[in-house]
Amino acid sequence: MGSILTSMRQSHRQVYLGFLAFIVLLAFLIAFRSSAVTGRENVTQAIENRPSRKTYEPAANETLGFSNIFVVGLPERTDKRDAMVLTSALTGFHIEFINGVKGESIPDSAVPFGVDRHALMETNLGSWRGHMNAIRRIVEEDLESALIMEDDMDWDVRLKTQLKQIAEGARYVMPSNEPSSSPYGDGWDVLWLGHCGEVFPEALPENEGKPEHPKYTLSNDNTVPPRNKVTGLVDFAKYPEFTRWVHVSGGPICSFAYALSQRGARKVLFDLSVDHLEGPFDNALAGFCRDGASGNQNGLRARCLSVTPPVFFHHRAKGRVGGDSDIHESGNADVREKGTTENIVWSARNNIRNMMLGLEMESQF
Repeated sequence: MGSILTSMRQSHRQVYLGFLAFIVLLAFLIAFRSSAVTGRENVTQAIENRPSRKTYEPAANETLGFSNIFVVGLPERTDKRDAMVLTSALTGFHIEFINGVKGESIPDSAVPFGVDRHALMETNLGSWRGHMNAIRRIVEEDLESALIMEDDMDWDVRLKTQLKQIAEGARYVMPSNEPSSSPYGDGWDVLWLGHCGEVFPEALPENEGKPEHPKYTLSNDNTVPPRNKVTGLVDFAKYPEFTRWVHVSGGPICSFAYALSQRGARKVLFDLSVDHLEGPFDNALAGFCRDGASGNQNGLRARCLSVTPPVFFHHRAKGRVGGDSDIHESGNADVREKGTTENIVWSARNNIRNMMLGLEMESQF
């Protein structure tokens, strides 16, 4: 009898242990299924939240994805206006001119705090006012954004393709949690598309030891010049050839072409006019962006993006060399036989005839 009871107890223990193992296995399977479903939901949500390719298409519209495109230049430079109108028409976008200003026409009472007009020079003062008039239009008309460029700009025939890629980069480097109608998103104040050159912000002394800002890298970009032809302040030899970046601005030189959001226009109008001005316009705008990249919480917290190498650059037109700049006047009587533009592969200016006649595009390099 004792052996029977012992056998029954062992049998019950085995059943109990088997049942317990079944319960544990069942709980594991339920948890695994729930985790798998949650994982699929997270992946699906990430895919749904990622902008579709259509998001970037407006970068190829007649205002290049901005509300307006303003070109700043002296009205008497009809040669530059003729070239800008023709080149922009052939590459598919519309521009509006903002009259440049002669510094001598600005009264002392209208000069911002902190400016020594004699040290600044009248040409730089006039340049500043012309840009500020364009920026004020953005605020006055409550524009979502505007691209502002100088009147001697050149760009690649493939500009619209470039800008769609840059729009994707802008959204990557400075994302926004809110939906935006702009292909470039709305996380930025300044989008610097044309400059003489700049360094990445981590190379600046005030950012030593700080985490690097993110970059969006465009590899094997056939609109970037060969390494021995590309110009700028970045050491391009350290990186693969034909690379372009969308990155946080380190303080570019030259205000060839830049976009401002409504928020950015208000900040710049305050910082470079209403409150004060420190030096020529391009240097002051670079200082505004550099301060933002440093993380200065006591400043205006500027959010600036740059494209390096730039996609807009100053064109040196064929003809009299002394006519290149309206700021740095030159008595140079030399004549240039063919126009040239740094950093632009298929120069739109140099391909005007080819575009009109449907001929093959000519590369500068």
